[in-house]
Amino acid sequence: MKFTGTKDYVATEDLKIAVNAAVALERPLLVKGEPGTGKTELARQVANALGMRMIEWNVKSTTKAQQGLYEYDAVSRLRDSQLGDEKVQDVSNYIKKGKLWQAFEADEKVVLLIDEVDKADIEFPNDLLQELDRMEFHVYETGETIRAKHRPVVIITSNNEKELPDAFLRRCFFHYISFPDADTLAQIIKVHHPGIKDALLSTALTQFFDIREQPGLKKKPSTSEVIDWLKLLLAEDLSPEDLRRDGANALPKLHGALLKNEQDVQLFERLAFMARSKRG
Repeated sequence: MKFTGTKDYVATEDLKIAVNAAVALERPLLVKGEPGTGKTELARQVANALGMRMIEWNVKSTTKAQQGLYEYDAVSRLRDSQLGDEKVQDVSNYIKKGKLWQAFEADEKVVLLIDEVDKADIEFPNDLLQELDRMEFHVYETGETIRAKHRPVVIITSNNEKELPDAFLRRCFFHYISFPDADTLAQIIKVHHPGIKDALLSTALTQFFDIREQPGLKKKPSTSEVIDWLKLLLAEDLSPEDLRRDGANALPKLHGALLKNEQDVQLFERLAFMARSKRG
């Protein structure tokens, strides 16, 4: 059971090694990288490649670790008891299974994605240590212990927005997805836009990397954004010549797909103004 990438996902050699090492070690794979580098999509493609179902837990700033196990709705039970509802006799009627519970009770091996773990409170990763280590947890309301029938392949993503606890990191196999180089990015784009002409792709990528490397840029455009940008260029049937920029027009064509805040747009407008001033 080896992950070798898929026709829809260009995986570098070191990423394939990381996925297969985590599967072999039966440890969570912690994948870090800037937003838009395909971390979440990796989990979907691993599930597809290994023929597994994926269970996805999207973490938010308000998410608590307990929600991944289960939630007990005491308020509904109290209300039903006041109404004389018979189902109050069985406390399990008021327990909502979390994503870890769903993964643990699955009859087959699944991929469990814990997406953007760094969005939650700093204690969130530590609160899951025991459950991910032992692959079991206790349900206090019913007295039962839920154990994993099959140890899931756990993939955890982080946008590197905050440091994760050392105790948590020790239990994971770690991989950082670096931003792809021009050749790898060209391969990724051809997966999404197989009919793109080499001349347009080359011109667009040169321009894209020039933008990414511009000093003072607040938010560098990502892989997903260049894919969207090229989709627009193709939809508008633009040629490589249409993309040419001069000093008077430093902003790229359809720049709203690449530049996502006003400071970065203003940066390129200032560059154009300075270029015009020099010529004048």
